Amino acid sequence: MNIWQLDLRLADDTVPVADLPLCEVRLIDDANHPWLVLVPKVVDAVEILDLTSSQRAMLGAEIALASRALKKLFRPDKLNVAALGNLVPQLHIHVIARFRTDIAWPRPVWGAADARPYAPEDLVERVRALAQALG
Repeated sequence: MNIWQLDLRLADDTVPVADLPLCEVRLIDDANHPWLVLVPKVVDAVEILDLTSSQRAMLGAEIALASRALKKLFRPDKLNVAALGNLVPQLHIHVIARFRTDIAWPRPVWGAADARPYAPEDLVERVRALAQALG
């Protein structure tokens, strides 16, 4: 029997925020950008098409929930939503609040700058605020 497990690379780069019906929501430990990752708790899911139609609908609703939470808390100029998975094959969706003033604008955040880990007290506060915004 296969049991869903979070990819170790995702676990190393993120901290848990919330457990939604389909996805585990995690925060990328990079204070350069408010950046969530949604990981569907579906064994062997690599692509969105690996989900059932009801799981895809739930994923869309959970992406919208995460997007609204980032928009409410941070008032970004733009939200970036992407499912790339070139380095980590486990299906995961990035939801990133972007600002015209951020260090990567208007380019993608990947590789624009080294990750800047949150200070411990800032990380606790960020996770608390996001968890509350996600309901």
